[in-house]
Amino acid sequence: MMKHYEVVAAVIEHDGKILCMQRNKGKFDYVSYKFEFPGGKVEAGEERHTALERELREEMDMDISIPEDAYLMTVEHIYPDFAITMHAYVCKLAQPKFVMKEHVAAKWLAPADLSTLDWAAADMPIVARLQHEEIE
Repeated sequence: MMKHYEVVAAVIEHDGKILCMQRNKGKFDYVSYKFEFPGGKVEAGEERHTALERELREEMDMDISIPEDAYLMTVEHIYPDFAITMHAYVCKLAQPKFVMKEHVAAKWLAPADLSTLDWAAADMPIVARLQHEEIE
């Protein structure tokens, strides 16, 4: 039976640009060094938006509050070794300050430029949606 993870991802917006984070080398080559929207796993009993706040604090020292209605979309993706259900939220940042603890690079890009990066496969539907819709 393939492992399945429920994860959350933040589409972090500041001044019309979106934060794109590059993953470090990982267990699987197909996600190593790919760009992603930051986030992580939802723990048992945790609400999705609070899981995302916790992950951003842990991985990036980012203190952000994410309302439930910031929900953007859910992506189901099956990688060769595991499957994920990823819930994405749009987050506005007043101050674009963070610390990279787990990622190797970060870029702020306009939605139109997102497709210039090498994204993790599960993040691609979010990229496509952001390129076709204006963020509120």
